[in-house]
Amino acid sequence: MIHLHDDEFFMKRALAEAGQAYQEGEVPVGAVVVCNDQIIARAHNQTECLSDVTAHAEMLAITSASSWLGGKYLNDCTLYITLEPCVMCAGALGWSQIGRIVWGASDPKRGFQRFAPNALHPKTKWTEGVLSEPCEELMKRFFEEKR
Repeated sequence: MIHLHDDEFFMKRALAEAGQAYQEGEVPVGAVVVCNDQIIARAHNQTECLSDVTAHAEMLAITSASSWLGGKYLNDCTLYITLEPCVMCAGALGWSQIGRIVWGASDPKRGFQRFAPNALHPKTKWTEGVLSEPCEELMKRFFEEKR
């Protein structure tokens, strides 16, 4: 059984990753992958420092988690991400067959639910809105400072 307390605990770890991205001048999105109540991967956006449009937190977290597990499928894992995945990331998460995704802030402009609501694997479960306020606030502050 999943408890909200657990989701908040791990989302706070994803928020710490987002804070790292913020400090590096990256769009502040952070992720952690959890398997058997253990964080097996941490990542944050690195598109600027790597000059790579695919270096989203989710993509980096998938790669790290797959490496840690020694396989490409993340069926028994949960991804905690501070922002709803984009279409690219949702597609990659679908291919990874991740068991569950939990996100904080919704992304009505670029989120997968708007453009590709069926991108995830059919067995993947998701929960949205966990600690949405601090996730949204960090994004808002970042873009206000950029303008």
